[in-house]
Amino acid sequence: MNRQPHTSSREIIVADAIKDVVGELRMIDVGDYIAFMRMECFANVSDIVDSAAEMFFMPGTLRLGHGGEAHVAWKGDPKIELDLELRPQGATVYFKLSLAADAAGVEVNYVSFDQPADDPEANTAFLSAAIEQARIRKTVPDRMTGEAA
Repeated sequence: MNRQPHTSSREIIVADAIKDVVGELRMIDVGDYIAFMRMECFANVSDIVDSAAEMFFMPGTLRLGHGGEAHVAWKGDPKIELDLELRPQGATVYFKLSLAADAAGVEVNYVSFDQPADDPEANTAFLSAAIEQARIRKTVPDRMTGEAA
C-alpha cells in the first residue's frame, strides 16, 4: 500500500485521541487476548474495546473492526494487533492498533469522509475536529460556583 503524505499526521491525531483507551486495553491480560483470538471469540474482544472506549468517546465512536491477531512465539514478547474503526461524525478511520510489552502503535489504513474536501489538509483538520467533538471530557465543578469548569 502506498502511504500518502498526510497519513502520518492523521496517525498522530488518532494515536493522541485513543491513548487513554489504550491504557484501558492494557489492563486486560495478554493471555486473554491470545485465547479470544485463537478461539475466534471476537465478540469478547469487541466487548473489551467497547468497555475501554465508553469512558472516553460517545457510544459507537470507537469499535473493533474485522478482528485482530495475536503474534506469539517461544522467543520474544507477544504482540496484539486489533483492527479498529474510529467513527466520529462525518468520517471513518480504519486503523490497526499494535500492543506490545513496551510500545503501542497506530497504523491508519484508510480514512473515509462523508463530504471530502479537495484539500487533504482540510480533511485532516476536519478529522481532528470531528474526533474532538466525539470525545467525552470529564469536567470538574468549580469549588466557588459549583458549575463545571
